[in-house]
Amino acid sequence: MLGIIVQLAVSWLLIWLFEKGNLGVLGFFPTKKRWTDFALFFIITAACCASGFLLRFIFGNERWIVNPKLSGNLIAAGVWWNIKSVLFEELIFRGVIFYILLKKLGIIKAIIISAVAFGIYHWFSFRILGDVKQMVIVFFMTGIMGLLLAYGYTKTFSLYIPCAIHLGWNLTQGFIFSNGPIGNGIFIPVKTQAPVNVGYVIFFCVIFLPVISMWLINYFLLNRRKQVTAFK
Repeated sequence: MLGIIVQLAVSWLLIWLFEKGNLGVLGFFPTKKRWTDFALFFIITAACCASGFLLRFIFGNERWIVNPKLSGNLIAAGVWWNIKSVLFEELIFRGVIFYILLKKLGIIKAIIISAVAFGIYHWFSFRILGDVKQMVIVFFMTGIMGLLLAYGYTKTFSLYIPCAIHLGWNLTQGFIFSNGPIGNGIFIPVKTQAPVNVGYVIFFCVIFLPVISMWLINYFLLNRRKQVTAFK
């Protein structure tokens, strides 16, 4: 939490030096519209992510059970950890620096820079530096996610939608289905089987259909939104 406080302080200083502005450029102020957007994009993203585990259940013969050690404290800790990690990354890659890049370089260049930086960052957060194959895959997957999240900010000039998409995916995959860095969450696997055993087409669908559908649905919804203008 201290790291986020420092981020906010540095962000405020940067935007004040840049245009005598404040953190309002990040769209933090809660409104009914922003909370509605957050709920919508969170639910859609979480559902797309969960569909991957459903496909693995159907075609890969995988099984999960409720974590026998599940407790209120475990849920609170898991949710809070994911909220902090998402907010930390959003403030870096879709925060004040991104806003400044938008004003200096324009939307397309700023989005590309943000997405590339987001992809490279995950080489380190996933600890795969040196594994070229994994680096290419992770850069591609997280880079596209970075494009979507940055686009979400540019359409609304608010972090609500980027945070909703980011949190919906991370929380579902990493904590609800215990496929993340903090250990067991709500459901834990009790039987796994490589989905490739039932064919490469099914394997592709199980692995890539959930994330591709998440990208496309969220992009479609964002693209239909009226552009918010925040520049002076």
